[in-house]
Amino acid sequence: MAVQPWGEQEFGAARPPVPGPPAMPYPAMPYPAMPYPAMPPAAPPQAAMPQSAMRAATADRERTVDVLKAAFAEGRLSAAEYGERFEAASTAQTYGQLARLVADLPAGPMVAPQMTVAQAGPVMVPVPPTFLAPPPQRRTNAVAVTSLVLGLLCVPTGGLLGVPAVIAGHIGRRQAAERNEEGDGMAVTGIVFGWLSIAFWVTIMMTVAVFG
Repeated sequence: MAVQPWGEQEFGAARPPVPGPPAMPYPAMPYPAMPYPAMPPAAPPQAAMPQSAMRAATADRERTVDVLKAAFAEGRLSAAEYGERFEAASTAQTYGQLARLVADLPAGPMVAPQMTVAQAGPVMVPVPPTFLAPPPQRRTNAVAVTSLVLGLLCVPTGGLLGVPAVIAGHIGRRQAAERNEEGDGMAVTGIVFGWLSIAFWVTIMMTVAVFG
């Protein structure tokens, strides 16, 4: 195989590999690990604290002492009992301790502690009267109405309907009371007009009998 003057081989001959520059090893960069921020642990659910275990304030202790004073003044507590409960109320720390001191007295020691909306439950809103159904109307007794009519007719008829008015009035009052109906006042009016008519006729008959 001939060699060209410029040092190249003939066309088609294999060429030796040309050595390249030596590989430079890259030093490992000490990148620090970047940890993700840790999520805060979920807080455990808090159990509802009973009201008796809540801490009492100075105003609560003072109200309890006022109840004890009133009970001592009314004779509900003796001097020794009042002294013991007064000392206990002055050193009480919770609502439960104060409540036990006045559990047998008419009044409570303090206003109940405030509760959250979740503890208090749903608020019941009253329905406005506008949206409520009207109360059922009571019926009027027919016999009581009849007694009223007969009593009023005693005037133009000269008292001839007095007896029927009285009888119908007593029947109407009894029925109205038994059936829970209206008409008691009408029956009473008919009875009054009926008895006046009867008294009128009795007076006329007695006058005729005496002076007749």
